Parts: sequence; structure tokens; C-alpha cells
Amino acid sequence: METVFSKIIEGTIPARKVFENERILAFYDIEPAAPVHVLIIPKKPIPSMNDVTAEDLPLIGEMHAVAQQIARELGIADTGYRLINNCGPDSGQAVPHLHYHLLGGGKLGALVGNSASHA
Repeated sequence: METVFSKIIEGTIPARKVFENERILAFYDIEPAAPVHVLIIPKKPIPSMNDVTAEDLPLIGEMHAVAQQIARELGIADTGYRLINNCGPDSGQAVPHLHYHLLGGGKLGALVGNSASHA
């Protein structure tokens, strides 16, 4: 399935890249929700977290390592950041290609409403 992310991977849509190797691409979100907002995507077209297979688990681990590296490089590792994956329409997943949002660079609000577990 062709998506905006597959076009970014192909290079037909430009992106401000933060990281790239043969398996993963990370770039700044064009509609940032925080001072730092980077999208981290696998180059393999995986529609959502629900479609991750056992074969994909090393790739998912590598995406987490890339998130840590980017957080350090962008100066948000020590102050804090979020790594968010939306899965499915109720979560707000807008592009059917697995991706993480790396958010930081300032105080972030509540995830969803008020929760005693996040106080």
C-alpha cells in the first residue's frame, strides 16, 4: 500500500531527516505537537503494531535504540521525552505504516485526560 511514508522513503516527498540507515528513517513531523517532534519509521511497510511479526522484533528493538540515540543527539534524553505508537483508528493512527512519535523539548501535557497513575 502506498502511503505518505512510503513516498518519503522513496524520496518523492521531501523530509527533514534526522536519521537514516538501510532499515529505519527518522524525520521531523511537519505538524509538530511539541518543540521536538520526530517520526521514526521502518522502511519495511508494516501497517500497524498489530501487524508486527516475530521476524520484525529485531527491527522494533532497533527502532527503540534509534529513538534513544536521537533523544541524546537532540538534547532531550536527560530532561525527558515520550515515544508514542498509535495503533488503529481509535488511537488516532492517521498513516497505515508503523511509526513512533518522539516528543520532547518541554513539559508535555497529560496523555489522555486526568489520571491518578500519571499525576
